[in-house]
Amino acid sequence: MIRSVVDVRFDEGLPSILTSLEVLDNPIRLVLEVAQHLGENMVAMDRTEELVRGKRALNTRSLITVPMGSSALAAS
Repeated sequence: MIRSVVDVRFDEGLPSILTSLEVLDNPIRLVLEVAQHLGENMVAMDRTEELVRGKRALNTRSLITVPMGSSALAAS
């Protein structure tokens, strides 16, 4: 499998590893997770589809979360 890596540059301060970023103005909601600090105010993200150069990303300042319903919680 070929995996893409997305590099995101920040003008001020880097988000922490595992912080989620949301790509703005994208046709589908796209949330990425900071996987690595690259230096020079850049971070590397995990793979993504349908992303083009120049998109803006919002630092959510939180971890990626997944909503869980009571039936899923009861099964665990």
